[in-house]
Amino acid sequence: MKAKHTILLVEDEIEPAEMLTNFLEINGYQVLTAHDGKQALNFIENRSSEIHIAVLDIMVPFIDGREICRVIRKHPVLREIPVIFLTAKDKEKDEIEGLELGADDYISKPASLKLVKAHIESLLRRQKPQNSKWIQHGELLLDINGKDLFRDNQRIDLTSTEYTLIELFFKNPKRVYSRQEILEYIGGDDKFVFDRTVDVHIKNLRLKLGEQSDMIKTYRGIGYGLNRELLSQ
Repeated sequence: MKAKHTILLVEDEIEPAEMLTNFLEINGYQVLTAHDGKQALNFIENRSSEIHIAVLDIMVPFIDGREICRVIRKHPVLREIPVIFLTAKDKEKDEIEGLELGADDYISKPASLKLVKAHIESLLRRQKPQNSKWIQHGELLLDINGKDLFRDNQRIDLTSTEYTLIELFFKNPKRVYSRQEILEYIGGDDKFVFDRTVDVHIKNLRLKLGEQSDMIKTYRGIGYGLNRELLSQ
């Protein structure tokens, strides 16, 4: 049975985290469980396109739930997902602060497993359909519908041809394209394009990718494609 939604659960107490994770998985959810803020940010950076909702404890090691919520609300993929604070901090001012940070709901511990599930399902029912389709490779996020590329949550300004190239590679990450294939793809009916044109576009695209420039690899004697060694990491 395919999981209906994926939940990012951030909870530093091992036993309660395991109990909630198991209960949610039995009920058809996939759960990415982080026991501290660093693990949570790793899921956000590398699996953001999978996450539908976040359930955050506030008091977790390294990076607390408040900061994780701030990161989510600034993230191009996750900024509109529901966020629930599930925490022992039950004072009114704590709840107000959590909601002001952008959380959608606030549940005080201790809370039953069924209650947490009910809150999750309520928020997911009210969630607006996502307008964007995302593909992620490494730290690069491609918005297929919006025609945008992001690195470290920042939009990269691409020309139309550069976007066409990166979309081609992202949609076919294991393919290597010859210069001629790329020319035909980006050139359309333009007969006045040359091999060197591809090299220039690739060079410019790598410059804009910055530290992620090695994501595009030159396969000598063949052409260009995504770096398979980086994809497997």
